[in-house]
Amino acid sequence: MKNFYRKVAFGLGPKDKVPSDPLKWATSQLNEIPEFSWKGKILPEKELRNYYRDYVYGDRKVLRKKFKNDKDGYKREKNKLRHVTGQKFWWNLELCIRHSEALKSETPVLAKLWYFWGNHFAISEKDFLAQYTTGAYQREVIRANMNQNFEKMVQEATVAWTMIHHLDNNDNVGPKSQEAQWAKEKGRKVGVNENHARELLELHTVSPDCGYTQEDVIQMAYVMSGWRPNWGKKRLETGDVHFNGEYHQPGTKRILGKKYKSGRKSLSAVITDLVNHPSCREFIAMKLCRYFITDNPTKEMMEPIIKAWEKSDGFLPDVHKAAVEVAFNYSEKYNKFQNPENWLLIMSKMSDVELVPTPKLMDLYTLGLKPTHEQRSLEYLLRELGHHPYLAKQPNGWSDVSDDWMSPELLIRRLVYAKEAYYKKNRKSQTNEFYEEMVEKNYDNPNEILKTINQQGDLSNRHVMLFNLPETLKS
Repeated sequence: MKNFYRKVAFGLGPKDKVPSDPLKWATSQLNEIPEFSWKGKILPEKELRNYYRDYVYGDRKVLRKKFKNDKDGYKREKNKLRHVTGQKFWWNLELCIRHSEALKSETPVLAKLWYFWGNHFAISEKDFLAQYTTGAYQREVIRANMNQNFEKMVQEATVAWTMIHHLDNNDNVGPKSQEAQWAKEKGRKVGVNENHARELLELHTVSPDCGYTQEDVIQMAYVMSGWRPNWGKKRLETGDVHFNGEYHQPGTKRILGKKYKSGRKSLSAVITDLVNHPSCREFIAMKLCRYFITDNPTKEMMEPIIKAWEKSDGFLPDVHKAAVEVAFNYSEKYNKFQNPENWLLIMSKMSDVELVPTPKLMDLYTLGLKPTHEQRSLEYLLRELGHHPYLAKQPNGWSDVSDDWMSPELLIRRLVYAKEAYYKKNRKSQTNEFYEEMVEKNYDNPNEILKTINQQGDLSNRHVMLFNLPETLKS
């Protein structure tokens, strides 16, 4: 069942030994959150918000006025501003940090689950968030809470600055709030924005299976009114998120049949009830099984995960261990088609491809200088493969359904970039012996696979064939 190493992680690299106990190898990685394996620069999310502010809210608006009648001048100065604020650099650095956990760390199983949760609490392609804060949000809010209860992760993700901005909760104003009354007196229109409330119910916790109604969504929006960035002249729209009672809808709210008092504490109370709803447990269990095992999970697969959730009160290490054990138990029966990012990391891990630029190279970047192609290679490659993890098209994130990744165009791109990746390999690994050892370590039918790929005379073509065989595409 060597596909298990690709199913729950990214395969075994040249320096990895084949574990004597695969399940223990996997579950032992899930207890704690270690420091990042990336040894280069890592910026706090709050600092990255400053660069976001300078580009989106600050200097760019000044440039519009200054070059009102000079389009070429505006374009030239805006491009300079992009470089000064690191717009084309920071998300490449975040990808280095992200992918080092898959390729260099001792906890690749934890990394693969991190990618799952980052996609579950997705930030879609909007307002340059991907370029500045999405990666940091996934580091500081999602990964940092993977050794906590699911409730804590939801609480923090819900009021994270990137999520509040992404789902427009700063535009969510209670119709009977003090702010609404002031706005009415001044002839301005403000009102409820349901975006965040709807996604909290639909995508992050209970799912539509719990039977919530449109009125529940509206009531949820009332509860969430007032949660917004703390506006100020210095930070503008990028201040820390806080609760402003002047924007909050007064009065009792009712969600899924339960009443909640007005005020700051109501959101926390609702989230507690949502994450303890049976539909939430079933929804997350289904998604974990769909991510690791099959597009159509059975109740039998989901049940151990649900039981682990109930027993541990949603303690994520226990939930993760149950999901990994289920994946182990079904490894011989099911193979899961890997999305482009996971496929790329499997190829890189197993075949010793130098995918991630070195910390030394990335630290050479100085704000105001144009990033080199090598520094931007990860971001470019993922977009070409059709799966940049920070550029999901919708708030529901990237699909976990195999058919969505099996178009002829996307499969052809894997062939093309497998060829390119070969030339990023360490020279010492460009030998027949290296591939024989790698195949022996990572596949249950090594003789059959070697016979197939050895039909190609050129080693680079063998590399391309190996990583586009069904055994590799599906793990």
